[in-house]
Amino acid sequence: MKESPDAIKKVSIIISKGSLDGIYPGLIMANGARMEGIEATLFFTFFGLDAILKKRVDKLTVATVGNPGMHMPTLLGALPGMSAFATAMMKKQMEKLDIPPAGEFLEMIKDAGAGIYACRATVDMFGLSKDDFIPQVDGIINVGEFYERSAGAQIIFT
Repeated sequence: MKESPDAIKKVSIIISKGSLDGIYPGLIMANGARMEGIEATLFFTFFGLDAILKKRVDKLTVATVGNPGMHMPTLLGALPGMSAFATAMMKKQMEKLDIPPAGEFLEMIKDAGAGIYACRATVDMFGLSKDDFIPQVDGIINVGEFYERSAGAQIIFT
């Protein structure tokens, strides 16, 4: 990577949605950052925590209701089986592109040196503990700690 005077050296990515289509943009950006030698931190909050919860990481689905990107009426998205169908289709496409499942992707990102954190306020609100999270989670931090870790970083909210 050729460095210019204003090259990005550090990113902090906030993931607040717990659907496949809500977490993958942040995961792809964090992975890309690490591949370019850019320091990366992932901060999971609210429903984004689903991506790092042991019991949910392998059960993420595509949001079909109220998702304008689905290009279908909300009523159609609410039909039984529509989310499962959309999820299967998205996973099939991701597999074709060699994009790993969420749990494996988080392992890769962690192994590449990214920091992975859960939001303290959300963890407390949902009654969770460190034991509820996948082993790649570095810790549960509050917003102040997130800002400290993000000093000098580009903050990206997905």
